[in-house]
Amino acid sequence: MKLRKRHIILLLPLGLIAAMQMEFLAFRKSDRKQTQYLLERGQEAPTFHTYEIDGRTIHYTHVGDEGKPLLVLIHGAPGSSSAFMDYLADTVLTQFVQLIAVDRPGYGWSDYGRAERSVQAQAAQLQPLLVRHEAPQTLLLGHSYGGPVIARMAMDYPEQVNGLIIVAGSVDPELEPHEWWRKPADTPPVRWILPGSMKVCNQEILPLRDELTEMLPLWEKVRCPVTIVQGVKDKLVPAGNADFAEQALVNSARVEKHLLEDGNHFILWTRRSEIREMIRNLVNFNDRAREAAE
Repeated sequence: MKLRKRHIILLLPLGLIAAMQMEFLAFRKSDRKQTQYLLERGQEAPTFHTYEIDGRTIHYTHVGDEGKPLLVLIHGAPGSSSAFMDYLADTVLTQFVQLIAVDRPGYGWSDYGRAERSVQAQAAQLQPLLVRHEAPQTLLLGHSYGGPVIARMAMDYPEQVNGLIIVAGSVDPELEPHEWWRKPADTPPVRWILPGSMKVCNQEILPLRDELTEMLPLWEKVRCPVTIVQGVKDKLVPAGNADFAEQALVNSARVEKHLLEDGNHFILWTRRSEIREMIRNLVNFNDRAREAAE
């Protein structure tokens, strides 16, 4: 009995460390921590929302004034709405847009650990974000895996999307890497021991090449202006993805491509001030286009 107790005493801290590590790898912040983060940086308190669709719960954070242009922020894999905390906290940004940062299906607080492998289904499940808040124009910003998701939303709901900002987006099926370890990682027992965020990441990346191939004939449906931002030194999403998107967007109202020579995959965070100005530029472009049409 004493030996068993000693083992339990030894295992307790190990279990605690493992639990802490699993939570760290969840890549998410609670509503309370998000609120605290924003308030400490001089931003107004955010509001938190959920809705049900296709048997799923989608959770998102909203900050800013309704009636301003809406910017919906869509994270990569893995990730959550907390990837955009510094955007939500940016009081310069909220002078000219309201912001939504969403937990994509399977991440954050949107049915954490339950993957949605279809890009089309993800676009459909996020579509309600386009109409839930009053806005004169709706822009989508997607990072990494978020890139194909916002592209699919513009393909499937062109009347509800007024602009895209694709940041290091994985959009070219030919540039999707063949990683031998992904299929073994999606089989028991390996899948059982992966943190939920890593399991979902793997499960949605496995079919991504086929998903992107299915999207090839749909790029011509994107008519809104598109800004493409890509780091030349990106080792995770090759810079050729930006060239592919530029060439595929044959009917877009305007395509701007920004190649950041010293940028890597993390330009979403390291080049935030530049991306903020690209957002402002896209808002202004739409305003001018609307005025010219009146």
